[in-house]
Formats: sequence, structure tokens, C-alpha cells
Amino acid sequence: MELQQITSEIYAISQRLDKATKALYKLGLEKAETERVYRMKLAQEMLALRAEGMPAAMISDVARGNLSDLLFQRDAAEAKFKAAIESLEALKSQLSALQSILKYQEQI
Repeated sequence: MELQQITSEIYAISQRLDKATKALYKLGLEKAETERVYRMKLAQEMLALRAEGMPAAMISDVARGNLSDLLFQRDAAEAKFKAAIESLEALKSQLSALQSILKYQEQI
């Protein structure tokens, strides 16, 4: 690889890292929001079930079952957030490898 090509790729990856960190922040907010909504609705559902006279031992399971769509959204947001973190780490590794190649090329 030529030095110019390596430095160009390093710059491109650093730009992608910048965009990725901003996207990660947005995904983090989405994850937090889905968690907030789920917990709020879960509490409301548990109170409603208690008011209906459902046995206390069953309330938790029934409430979670009734809110399975929100639970799915919460879990999907968490999965997207974790995938974005892994993608960011892959970019960091790629950048590190290119920096090592650049350092080696400069020594030659």
C-alpha cells in the first residue's frame, strides 16, 4: 500500500468513527426511551391487574405478557445499540491496523 492511500483510508475511517459516535448517541437515546416507556406501561399494567383483583403471584407474568410488543421494542433497541458498539469497535481496530501499517511504511 502506498502512504497516500493509507493516510486517505485513515482519514476516511476517522470520519466514519465521528459519524458512528453520533449515531451511537442517538441509538443510546432510543434505547433509554424504549426502556422508559416499557417500565412506565408495565407499572400501569400491574396496577390495573391488581385493581381487577388478579392474584399477586400472577400479576408480574401477566403484565409482561400483555406488554410483549413493548418488551420486544425495548430488546430490539438494546440489540441495535450493542451492534453499533461492536461496529464502532471494528472501525477502531481497522484504524489501528492502518496506523500500524503506516508506521511500518514510514520506517522503510
